[in-house]
Amino acid sequence: MKTCSAGDVIFGGKNLVVIAGLCVIENRYHTLKTAEAIKKIAKDLQMPFCFKASYDKANRSSIKSYRGPGIEEGLKILKEVKKEHEIPVLTDVHCTNDVPKVAEIVDIIQIPAFLCRQTDLIIAAARTGRIVEVKKGQFLAPWDVKNIIDKLESAGCDKILMTERGISFGYNNLVVDMRSLAIMRSFGYPVVFDATHSVQLPGGKGDSAGGQREFIAPLARAAVAAGIDSVFIEAHEDPRRAKSDGPNSVPLAELASLLAQLKAVDHCVRKLNINNPDS
Repeated sequence: MKTCSAGDVIFGGKNLVVIAGLCVIENRYHTLKTAEAIKKIAKDLQMPFCFKASYDKANRSSIKSYRGPGIEEGLKILKEVKKEHEIPVLTDVHCTNDVPKVAEIVDIIQIPAFLCRQTDLIIAAARTGRIVEVKKGQFLAPWDVKNIIDKLESAGCDKILMTERGISFGYNNLVVDMRSLAIMRSFGYPVVFDATHSVQLPGGKGDSAGGQREFIAPLARAAVAAGIDSVFIEAHEDPRRAKSDGPNSVPLAELASLLAQLKAVDHCVRKLNINNPDS
């Protein structure tokens, strides 16, 4: 298993890494306070942590939906989060023009699920030298991610994270096939489980996404037991008021309990050495 590092955070190492934060940047103060709160939770649990937030959600359901502050203001806020709280940061890109500016600030560049086959975007991200995290599209089989990895490697990138976030099952519904985690991990790179987007109901409210928050914890526990290197969670202090993906976000007050459960499961799996027989 290859490893990659964002500061002191090691993906594919001896600890489950937490990628957590906001779906979208709502304002500077809120973002800084959320990052501070999650950092404290992760520190108390002794779990490595990377903060995530989007400066532009270009794939919202409705033209009326809030997209974020935009790249200039958004990157300014992420830079401040990184400096003030001394934590690595992750954000997503939707077009090749954004990649150079984003690479100057963030530690991890995320390719959204709907864009996971966009070759030019993947190559642009790969050439930055940053870690590239690609979300497996809801339309892809797990073995199809090998083609994504080949594209990244062709551009000289070997700092790769592959993320499972469910697959389309009928209309407005996603399911998670836990076999995909083992299949994706067999390609030699760390695997992330996106616990909150996996319970999203895309377009489930007509002009916005719905979600089934009650299934975040059981799916996350199952994924950790199956063998993953990182868990991806979006959290908000009041999901009902979140400007994006509230129905499938974890209430910030419940995050510590969830992460403690996941750490305990991960400890058992690593102690038994189930998923790393050659280590």
